[in-house]
Amino acid sequence: MNEKALKDLLFKIADDQLIIGHRNSEWNGLGPILEEDIAFCSMAQDKIGQSLQFYMLLEELGEKDPDTIAFTRNANLFHNCQFVELPIGDYEFSLMRHFLFDHAEYIRFNMLSHSSYVPLSELAHKIKGEIKYHIMHANTWIQQLGNSTNEAVKRLQKALNSTFPYALGIFEESRFEGDLISEGIFEGEQKLRNKWLNDIDSVLGKTKLILPDLAAESAHLGGRYGEHTKHLQPLLNEMSEVFSIDPTAEW
Repeated sequence: MNEKALKDLLFKIADDQLIIGHRNSEWNGLGPILEEDIAFCSMAQDKIGQSLQFYMLLEELGEKDPDTIAFTRNANLFHNCQFVELPIGDYEFSLMRHFLFDHAEYIRFNMLSHSSYVPLSELAHKIKGEIKYHIMHANTWIQQLGNSTNEAVKRLQKALNSTFPYALGIFEESRFEGDLISEGIFEGEQKLRNKWLNDIDSVLGKTKLILPDLAAESAHLGGRYGEHTKHLQPLLNEMSEVFSIDPTAEW
């Protein structure tokens, strides 16, 4: 098995979960209603916990311990897509990111539950059950607000238009894509993207929202190999404050 290919895959999943988890946690005390405040914080806890489990898999493959990996790297060493590092913005932005990202994650973990790398398949099988509820939450609000007032639909459509090019960056292919596919570790980003497009189009088709024209959009790529927006390093600095003060602190 190509260990470099496997680590490349694990790093991007772990970093995605860690960063989006911290972004979602920023809704603590700020949600438009109490239930949404609680929901986003609960999902944030799930994702940060999931990132820990992937960092633990990396440690088993010879990488450093999870705290060191998570809290001592600079932005150029992170493999998350740019989408997850963007500031939370208004609620409609975070809701749309939640909808687009979690649909991709659910499909990814479902695909990985059949991975030839058994520790990964077992973990993916567990996590997809957690993500299922995230999807239910996202779909409920997208359909409810996407069929409500003109203002709500207009704001959601604007959020969809602005987030879609970044969402396409989720599917940036690995430098080892061929090995991942041929060795049965992962079926590939292209297959994931196609499934994702079908899923989100199906949900949006039940609303007044319109999926942007794929041919007219350019994906925001580079995040998988250290090219990030100006927003990531300040977030990492904030995330690492406790660890910098007390390296013995636990998650």
